[in-house]
Amino acid sequence: MRMLITGGAGFIGCNFVRHMLREHSETEIVVLDKLTYAGRPENLEDVKSRIKFVKGDICDKEAVKKTMEGCDSVVNFAAESHVDRSIASPEDFVRTDVLGVFTLLEEARRRDVKKFVQISTDEVYGSTELDSFSEKDVLDPSSPYSASKAGGELLARSYVRTYGLDVMVTRSSNNYGPYQYPEKLIPVLVIKALKNQPLPIYGKGANVRDWLHVDDNCRAIDIVISKGKPGDIVNVGSGNEVPNIVIAKLILKHMKKPESLIKFVSDRPGHDFRYSLNWDRIRQLGWKPKVKFEDGLRKTVDWYVTNEAWWKPIA
Repeated sequence: MRMLITGGAGFIGCNFVRHMLREHSETEIVVLDKLTYAGRPENLEDVKSRIKFVKGDICDKEAVKKTMEGCDSVVNFAAESHVDRSIASPEDFVRTDVLGVFTLLEEARRRDVKKFVQISTDEVYGSTELDSFSEKDVLDPSSPYSASKAGGELLARSYVRTYGLDVMVTRSSNNYGPYQYPEKLIPVLVIKALKNQPLPIYGKGANVRDWLHVDDNCRAIDIVISKGKPGDIVNVGSGNEVPNIVIAKLILKHMKKPESLIKFVSDRPGHDFRYSLNWDRIRQLGWKPKVKFEDGLRKTVDWYVTNEAWWKPIA
């Protein structure tokens, strides 16, 4: 078996590469990554001898053609993925998250790839005060990022009906864990605390996210690949709905830092209040999260504390 993992040098992608090498050693792994700011070769340093790595853009037809040759399956992690950046520069997001997906789908169709998994996000649903979104709910994205991800996955799903391509979509809640680029909430707070700098929290810190450890998400994606059906959309949540202010306080407590470091800042435009998923479908496929949130958070904090050489050049 030969698998193309796009965006495999990014946060979730590099952890999925390790998962596949650990759990499916017989699978040949090809990684295609543009190596923008969040995709770093250092993320794959310990496994580079066990994979084939190609630097390239998923919008580049020739790069996609070259790397997909002989592949049975494609897992697309490649994306522009930060809400604040999408507000400042939405064009980059539309290009990668929609045009890039189209380029991959066309080559997959041409090669009759057996499995194509499009990695999406819970943010395509928009915000909810009380309910949890199921896979059948209407998409209502709030930012250029979430809108571009919705566009990419809708295009991917159309290839099931129109061309008979075996496409599946996963929508996961907020991931956390090692190798996450230090612009996301948890690494930002950890690094600021290490430097005894103010920890910026939007608004009053009441915004709620469901926190999913990246290792649990990688297991879920693996199960979708093996047990999912063409056209499947699968939510991946964890039941760890925590306000941002609580995240900040837990991090400071573990690092033995004062809560006086917390600084509330002006809320960002279009900031969704709460994301929440109904993830019965992935449970039916035999998956459940293994990492307890507070254990996973402590280990993640410790990873950043002990891996200063990884984050210091880019923080």
